[in-house]
Amino acid sequence: MKGTDRFFAYFSRRPGVFAAGVGTLFLSTALFLTIPGLVRRAFEDLERTGVTVDTLFRASGFIVLLAAGDAISFYFTRKILIGASRDIEYEMRQDLFAHLLRLPPPWFRKNRVGDLMSRAVNDLSAVRMMIGPGVMQMANTIVVGTVAIFLMFRVSTPLTLVALSVFPAIALATNVMGQITHKRFTEIQEFFSEISNSAQENFSGVRLVRAFAKEGTEERRFAERNREFLRRNLALARLNSLYFPLLQFFVGAGFALVLYVAGRQILSGKLTIARFVEFNLYMLELIWPAIALGWVVNLWQRGTASWNRMMELWDVPPLPEEKDAPISLSPSLEVRGLSFGYVPERQILSGATFRVAPGEVVALVGKTGSGKSTILSLILRLDDPPPGAIQLGGIDVLDIPLPTLRRLVSVVPQETFLFSETLAGNIAFGRPDASAGEIEAAALAAGLGPDLERFPDGLATRVGERGITLSGGQKQRTALARALISDAPVLLLDDSFASVDTETEARILSGLREAAFGKTVLLVSHRMSTLRNADRIVVLDGGRIAESGTHEELLARGGVYSELAERQRIEEEVEAA
Repeated sequence: MKGTDRFFAYFSRRPGVFAAGVGTLFLSTALFLTIPGLVRRAFEDLERTGVTVDTLFRASGFIVLLAAGDAISFYFTRKILIGASRDIEYEMRQDLFAHLLRLPPPWFRKNRVGDLMSRAVNDLSAVRMMIGPGVMQMANTIVVGTVAIFLMFRVSTPLTLVALSVFPAIALATNVMGQITHKRFTEIQEFFSEISNSAQENFSGVRLVRAFAKEGTEERRFAERNREFLRRNLALARLNSLYFPLLQFFVGAGFALVLYVAGRQILSGKLTIARFVEFNLYMLELIWPAIALGWVVNLWQRGTASWNRMMELWDVPPLPEEKDAPISLSPSLEVRGLSFGYVPERQILSGATFRVAPGEVVALVGKTGSGKSTILSLILRLDDPPPGAIQLGGIDVLDIPLPTLRRLVSVVPQETFLFSETLAGNIAFGRPDASAGEIEAAALAAGLGPDLERFPDGLATRVGERGITLSGGQKQRTALARALISDAPVLLLDDSFASVDTETEARILSGLREAAFGKTVLLVSHRMSTLRNADRIVVLDGGRIAESGTHEELLARGGVYSELAERQRIEEEVEAA
């Protein structure tokens, strides 16, 4: 959907609301613009004989009633239009969040979290200001300005032309100001994205910042960026501070011209004082629309700049919507001649072929960068593999709907992520309907038993943002419990025991064998203590399958696996010394 189509789609969902808002605005305008005519008639009555104080009192009272009616009508105009803008903001926020969740994972590798947060919060608020106060004041400017100018022409065409003579200057200043505002506000929002990203990285990496005692350095960097952000905003504010007084000057110049021309007409008898007072009141009604025009242009330029930035997100094609198919597949996993690279000129995997039988535990091992984690991401279709290269239950994973594939395959990623929730909430993330007993059983199978005894609230303990209150090993075990509680017949473990000691690992592996009984398990690890428990080991070297077999068989061959085992033995001896 194009940007303008998507924008007006939000308006088209509530035509009655905006019609009611414009209707109350017309009523407010009609009531208030009736007042100058009443004042003119009161002045004309004063020129006649026999006018009593009661007559003036009734006229004044009627004017007060009209002003009160105008105030009530305009209150409902604001309530309806600004309320609608809040509803649209809510819908846009929901739509944008849903859209971001459906974007392909590779896209997120190229875009920063801080930038996305800035667009989803700051830019969306600027769009809401354009839709709410911007639309309301634009409608008010058009309605009040049009009606007031029409009534001014009825009073005196020459005076109206004189009053409007300053409008070309106002239009020119508004056009120049609008273009500059759009350009500068876009730059400001892009710079704010950098600040947001810097803050997000510091908050996420606060332990690292403290470990290297870089708090002062990061504070200075952040302060420098904030000063630059302040400088850019002040530059735009100074521009606005020149623009609005300039508008007031043009309005004042218009009044001076009208006073001069009208004075000459009154002196020559071509215009009455009563008519001049009426005309002046209509001109007063044009002051706010003229000034509001500058504010509206400012809001619209900021809003359109932010909308363009949001459209950059909406223009990214999301993953196609697929429904979970009620199918049951054999948990056999087969990789056939898999070749893959994130960029065409650099292949990570080249012709990798192996099979994992139902209920089998197969380990992937190899040097850093050999493609182990890439294979797991391709099985999950975080990146799409070549057609026919990966099959689950004899079916190409590309032919399995994503919701179905994710239901059949559970994963413990290399980089553990926990939500700012309780331990139980994190474990049951994939199965919100899991019972307390199932959650506890998964936690025990993942080796969290001793930790639960030390936690003050057990499974109800809150882990903090990204699990900051837990150690690396505790986070890994929580992620493992989250995978084990799933009904998925295929389990992928990406270096899931790297942060636990050997004793804990042995306990987890014992519980894992029981908890994952009957499941097909594909695990990535560098630790010999983990690998020797696998039914079979597949060794990757330079993106190719170098060898395959059991722990003992591979050691006896004296190949790549044997070299890795010997290197790890030496490293362990050095660490022990």
